[in-house]
Amino acid sequence: MTKPQANRDQGRELEISLLRRCFSAMGISVVIVLLVLVGRVVSPDFLSTDNLFNIIRPVTLLGIVALGVMFITYGGHFVDLSIPAIMAMSGMVAVAAQGLGLVGSVLCGLGAGMTIGLINGFLIGYLRLNPIIWTLAMNFMLDGLLRWFTGGVQVYPDYSTPTGAMFVQLSRGELGGVPGITWFWLGLSVLAAWLVRRTGFGQQLQLTGAAYDVAATSGVPVRRIILLSFFISSLLTACAGILLASLSKQGTFTNGMGYDFNAITAVVVGGVALSGGVGSVFGVLGGVLVIGLIGNIMTLAGWGSFDQMVARGVIFVLVVALMTLLARRGGQSHE
Repeated sequence: MTKPQANRDQGRELEISLLRRCFSAMGISVVIVLLVLVGRVVSPDFLSTDNLFNIIRPVTLLGIVALGVMFITYGGHFVDLSIPAIMAMSGMVAVAAQGLGLVGSVLCGLGAGMTIGLINGFLIGYLRLNPIIWTLAMNFMLDGLLRWFTGGVQVYPDYSTPTGAMFVQLSRGELGGVPGITWFWLGLSVLAAWLVRRTGFGQQLQLTGAAYDVAATSGVPVRRIILLSFFISSLLTACAGILLASLSKQGTFTNGMGYDFNAITAVVVGGVALSGGVGSVFGVLGGVLVIGLIGNIMTLAGWGSFDQMVARGVIFVLVVALMTLLARRGGQSHE
């Protein structure tokens, strides 16, 4: 290779590296600003307080789920497709266990979700099952079991009891005019950022996602790390499922439908690489807000639910294509 050609290749690699960094660090902020400008054009009421809360409230539960998915994707295992069933089961168990009091019912719901996380994590981390196939199978199994145990009907909290009344208020409290569950989401985000950036677990998770074989040969307990990532994801998914049951005032097997795809869309839009080892909690927060902004703008513009589903799919494909292109041109593709 001639020296001029080598210089051109080096310059191209530097350009791609800079573009990737800009995309990861600034891209999501730029997208949010552009969407805010578009929303302002679509409707003069877009920046009103009521509409801003209309954006935040629907994506809060998605944000909690997306935080959990980030740990799985960051660790190189794409997504947990049993998320809908875990949300549904956790909410239904919490409602059904209200005879144990509010704390007892919430703990039962969380325990149900964490149990599934441990099963998924063990089978994928220790037995190396395919995460997509196994978690999809788990979703089908849980959905069938829920329908069988409940006879295909919803379960409702008993509003006449103190526990039932407090349960439906879990998702309705406010602090400083901001929904309490939004503060809960932001608090979880701070904790997640600390785990990823400031702990040995986060460093080991990044190495596992970026280079599994290298991590394994370097003494990283990759099996345990993968198990923990699925456990954390299921714990956060269970939290969202319980809050969703509280918000909808019912536990049903349809709660959680669509959260798996929306969560992975938010995670990928936020800059977390599907191949693992790249991403940040800040990016995931931005990705969730992008999903909320897009949905709100399309609603204000009169788009129907099916149109919005198509738009989300297109956005997901475009972002994945862009990230794959940058990875390949930068010589970091895992293919």
